[in-house]
Amino acid sequence: MTDNIRQIAFYGKGGIGKSTTSQNTIAGLAELGERIMIVGCDPKADSTRLMLHSKAQTTILHLAAERGAVEDLELEEVLLTGYKDVKCVESGGPEPGVGCAGRGIITAINFLEENGAYEDLDFVSYDVLGDVVCGGFAMPIREGKAQEIYIVTSGEMMAMYAANNIARGILKYAHSGGVRLGGLICNSRKVDRELELIETLAKRLNTQMIHFVPRDNIVQHAELRRMTVIEYAPDSAQAEEYRTLARKIKENTKLTIPTPITMDELEELLVEFGILAGEEDYQKAIQEGVKAPVGVA
Repeated sequence: MTDNIRQIAFYGKGGIGKSTTSQNTIAGLAELGERIMIVGCDPKADSTRLMLHSKAQTTILHLAAERGAVEDLELEEVLLTGYKDVKCVESGGPEPGVGCAGRGIITAINFLEENGAYEDLDFVSYDVLGDVVCGGFAMPIREGKAQEIYIVTSGEMMAMYAANNIARGILKYAHSGGVRLGGLICNSRKVDRELELIETLAKRLNTQMIHFVPRDNIVQHAELRRMTVIEYAPDSAQAEEYRTLARKIKENTKLTIPTPITMDELEELLVEFGILAGEEDYQKAIQEGVKAPVGVA
């Protein structure tokens, strides 16, 4: 594997729009002439569907199970070419409740490396399940595969909680694996003061909010057609947002070791921005006999 490949990974809470954001960003990078491979590390195998215009790509683990061993696979069976010549691979995972889903990532990356998939590339992008930064899902971080992590988040409490957890995982492997945090991507949920909130969280985590992606229904329209917005509506304002994010990632040199905060500090931040009610508000509500404010029980 050549040393000049930039290996990035997108992490984020399940349902935050991580795979959609990553594929639209990759489409923007491909438009800039970058040679890219996506390695899907989510057992749902949805990390490449917009690139390939397909429901789900056949995964390395699924095909290996059919054949009996990963050594029986040919690279071209699992490495497909999608939009703008982006190479697409899905690691896959076992049936729910059976075995370690992270094993697929380890198997897939080893197979790709041994079969020359990392040649002639500028970027490799790992799309990793939810906020799980343990076991096999930590492998892109732990093994120094992914050098830059981008966390997709929003102004919602659980998305921020996940972002902080992921920052904690990055910090754990920052010195041994050399991994760094490239920034937070705010995939807007139209929460009050969302931009300011995520910028503040980014500062607390010793990083940047690299881009604020506004909410737009055109993303869903493109998804229903299994396409990125850049391909589906290239002249739209949303396509331009993803192009801007792609340029920012390409030019990004602000790679940091994160400083995760405690749960109490995160709650204080949410109280400060009016997302959570504070203890005083809660006690006042009890005294007045009204329903407890949002976020407290």
